[in-house]
Amino acid sequence: MGSCISRQLPEDQERRRPRLLTKWKQRRALKKAERHFRRASPTFEETKEIDTMRATEYTPLKDHVYLDYTGAGLYGEKQLRTHFDLLRSSIYSDSSSTSNAAAIQRIREHVLSFFRASPDEYELIFTANASHALKLVGESYPFTPQGELLLLWDNHNSVQGLREFARGKGTPITHVPVMPPNLNIDEAFLKKTICTSSDSHRLFAYPAQSNFSGVQHSLKWIEEAQAHGWDVVLDAASFVPANRLDLSQWHPDFVPISFYKMFGYPSGIGCLIARKQTLAKLQRPWVSSGKVPTMTMNLLDGSDSPNGNQNQIAPQKWHEVFEDGSVDFFGLPAVEIGLNHLSSIGMETISSRVKLLAGWLIDRLLELRHSNGKRVVIVYGPQNTINRGGTITLNFFDPTGRVIDERVVDKRALPINLSLRTGCFCNPGASEAAFYLTEEALLNAFNQEAAAKEQEGNPKTFDEFLLDMGMKTGGGIRISLGLMTNFADCFRFLQFAHGFIDNIPTEMDLKPRPHC
Repeated sequence: MGSCISRQLPEDQERRRPRLLTKWKQRRALKKAERHFRRASPTFEETKEIDTMRATEYTPLKDHVYLDYTGAGLYGEKQLRTHFDLLRSSIYSDSSSTSNAAAIQRIREHVLSFFRASPDEYELIFTANASHALKLVGESYPFTPQGELLLLWDNHNSVQGLREFARGKGTPITHVPVMPPNLNIDEAFLKKTICTSSDSHRLFAYPAQSNFSGVQHSLKWIEEAQAHGWDVVLDAASFVPANRLDLSQWHPDFVPISFYKMFGYPSGIGCLIARKQTLAKLQRPWVSSGKVPTMTMNLLDGSDSPNGNQNQIAPQKWHEVFEDGSVDFFGLPAVEIGLNHLSSIGMETISSRVKLLAGWLIDRLLELRHSNGKRVVIVYGPQNTINRGGTITLNFFDPTGRVIDERVVDKRALPINLSLRTGCFCNPGASEAAFYLTEEALLNAFNQEAAAKEQEGNPKTFDEFLLDMGMKTGGGIRISLGLMTNFADCFRFLQFAHGFIDNIPTEMDLKPRPHC
């Protein structure tokens, strides 16, 4: 007869056993949740090409949950291969040379075509990024004390930077509030402001999509503002990675774009798409391009140029004045490759997929409750996918109702390969609206900061500044869905959120916040 022998697993295998069981349960839960999701969202099947592409071209995502598409897009392996093959097989000379000028012009026309912008109406100016494009507008726009600069609270800092150029010329500045809880434009305020009449130059700048809340502000304001004599800057940096911007339907005067946000690579090229009739108003304070044929030494003093402006040039050469030196002629072919990549998928397909996934995730997050019935998550901005994109900013709350420090969330996300963003995301206006910060609280904090500098000679830390404002957090948790987001990414973030249920995290050993 055989004997019955009890075999004990080695200690390290015994420790791994519960984890393997947990992972098996998670996989089963994921498959079940995805079946329900697909049943409720049958059009999601139309985006399955993205899942195939992700598996073959985006292999680093196999073990990584990437939810920071508003920060930067991701590139596929085919994009890199195609670009490197071009560099290996071709010779690229300086963009001023005849041989390369034709190729650059082709790419310029390709970008305009992607955004359905007529080359008769629009000029394409290559820049380093969207911030650089905005700087070109700010330094060249004819601000005057009789004009006005109109901005949204919800603008990115790079757009708010237009204020410094306006202030330098004594131009009045007005800010349009966004209204909590959905953080939409205060339409009554905006309508009243833009409907005033003026013969002076006036500039209105706002985002197509908030980089803080994901709110998609109506594009109708472009036409309405222009009808009352405003020039319009449409910040499209957060909008175009997952939405179609059709410049044959909407006609903003200036559109700044960063290509890395759309398709990841290259990272050092952006553009300014500008209406030619509005470009004619701009007066560049200096020209660094070596390609401007109409610049002569006789015009450098401005004495023989119209309006005393030494940088007046032939209309067909506008891009040569606004592009600083040679464009990145090695990197530009990668822009064309990236646009072809997006076109092969279809912007409408990307937009539909992102909205479906964002809607599911928002609904599930808002359902989370502690045992005492209190919410685990608060989402800032729209609670559904009406007039919103795939950017979702939220905070976690413990069972006592206290906000969980965003640095705790960051620490938990890092070891499990979860990419998200924390803080106020270069958008202080939207943060102030979301957290109901009053002007009185802000002035009190700034006054205390000034007093501290005067008495002690040292500025307060950002954490001390937050305390002075009565802020219970340094911002929020931003997750943003994009081109290669799949259902598993959303499900895994939801599982991550479950870890805060009935949990009061310790806040020891947190690094000081360096800034907003």
